[in-house]
Amino acid sequence: MFMTIAVQLTNVMKTLADPTRRAVFERIAREGEIAATGLVKGSKVSQPAVSQHLRALRDAGLVTERRDGRHIHYRVAPNGLAPLVDWLGHYRAFWNERFENLEKLLKETE
Repeated sequence: MFMTIAVQLTNVMKTLADPTRRAVFERIAREGEIAATGLVKGSKVSQPAVSQHLRALRDAGLVTERRDGRHIHYRVAPNGLAPLVDWLGHYRAFWNERFENLEKLLKETE
C-alpha cells in the first residue's frame, strides 16, 4: 500500500510540475467544469497540446471527464490531490513541532 501512495504522490507532483499543465488544472478548478474546446479558447496553447495536458491530468487522477455528444467536459477529481495533501500534512506536523521546540528553546535562553 505504501508503494501505491508513493507512486500516486510522484505522479501528482510530476504532473503539476509543468507550469502549463498546472495552469490548465487551475483553470478547470476555477471554472468547475469546462469543455476541452473552452480550454483552448483564450489561451496560447494549441488544441493538441491541451489534449496532451488533459491526458496527463486524467492519468494522474487529477481530473475526470464527462462526454456530452462530441464534447468532453473536464472537472477536478475530488480526491486527485489527496496524496499531495497527505504528504504536506505530514510535513506540516513536522515543522510545527520544530517551531514549537525552537520557541521553547528561545524562551529558556532569555
